[in-house]
Amino acid sequence: MGPKDIIRQLFRSNDFLVETYLQDFSDADILIRPVPGSNHIAWQLGHLINSEQMLLKSLPGCAGIELPAGWAEQYTKETAQKDTGFLPKGQYLEQYKKARANSVKNLDSFAEANLEKKTEGRMADFAPTLAHVWVLVANHPMMHIGQFVVMRRKLGKPVVI
Repeated sequence: MGPKDIIRQLFRSNDFLVETYLQDFSDADILIRPVPGSNHIAWQLGHLINSEQMLLKSLPGCAGIELPAGWAEQYTKETAQKDTGFLPKGQYLEQYKKARANSVKNLDSFAEANLEKKTEGRMADFAPTLAHVWVLVANHPMMHIGQFVVMRRKLGKPVVI
């Protein structure tokens, strides 16, 4: 198993967790905050999709998908406390799958020899090589999945994993 195979597995395992934890959430459920000041799942999903496109643009030869007009502005730190203007869960999951398929397609065509190239700028502090950036792209949902589990408990949903 090579490095790109490991990154592909990260994509698959994170996507499985997102789908499994959100499978029985309603459109209303994704707008509930587990505690005041935390981000609701609708914002988190939009943020994950938006961030993935920005990260892909930092990888040579890679391109993100075109997001709907206003998407980038809707999912910023400044808008995280908004409770209106969000999409139904199905639209987020559809956009998420489209974004992830594009990321895997980019990974497939990415030269394995480039994985060890150094990153530049502020990205280098937490992702020193392009391989690290790919791991971040694939694994970013894991940074939010714990919050999805907390929402499951708050809403009284069953344990699924």
